[in-house]
Amino acid sequence: MTVSNGEHSADSSYTLSRVAPLEAVLFDVDGTLCDSDPLHHYAFREMLLEIGYNGGVPITDEFFIEHIAGKHNEDIASFLFPDDHERGVKFVDDKEAMFRRLAKEQLKPIDGLYKLRKWIEDRGLKRAAVTNAPRSNAELMISLLGLTDFFEAIIIGSECERAKPFPDPYLKALELLKVSKDHTIIFEDSVSGIKAGVAAGVPVIGLTTRNPPQLLKEASPSFLIQDYQDPKLWAALEELDKLSADVAA
Repeated sequence: MTVSNGEHSADSSYTLSRVAPLEAVLFDVDGTLCDSDPLHHYAFREMLLEIGYNGGVPITDEFFIEHIAGKHNEDIASFLFPDDHERGVKFVDDKEAMFRRLAKEQLKPIDGLYKLRKWIEDRGLKRAAVTNAPRSNAELMISLLGLTDFFEAIIIGSECERAKPFPDPYLKALELLKVSKDHTIIFEDSVSGIKAGVAAGVPVIGLTTRNPPQLLKEASPSFLIQDYQDPKLWAALEELDKLSADVAA
């Protein structure tokens, strides 16, 4: 789904000029490196059906987007099992194990990911993955995508003082990479993640992988793209290259 000019002030120019020269690129994992949300949705739906959640009615896409996608597992556990948090934590842990089994067979990269990877490597930029996913999930997905050696660090929300939508995971990434928020960009696909990046003071490019564009725009990304082949992204990166060359000259 594309976003036309004029819909939102942040979408009108598709520019990243204020971060020149670019030093680092930070990525969320689920929905940003790979289209994993359908696997998460399937695992939640099937396991909730098994226990008769919601009277045995399967959870919908809307329910998944509003209450689960991009959120931290502790919060998901509290929402699904408000009267028994311990049971909720056990449930989401079991669900993650099911997700990992599915991911080994079905995980695919977002279109254009390896083109962007080459662009980043060719320019010697620093990079990190920043996610609310459990470390075991994040490391598995990154490995399956062949990106283990690409990332210099993997920052996990639950290992920070506060997970997304708070800025702590992104602030930790900036600290670990020793880069400035003024020369870094973030790729995210959820409202929670975009809010975290914006709160950290970093421009965020939102991917409309699964979440509705109108919903993502409410979190104030710099602009939205469909995937890493989107012409808007490459126009912005080409402009950034020119500006970075001018700064270096």
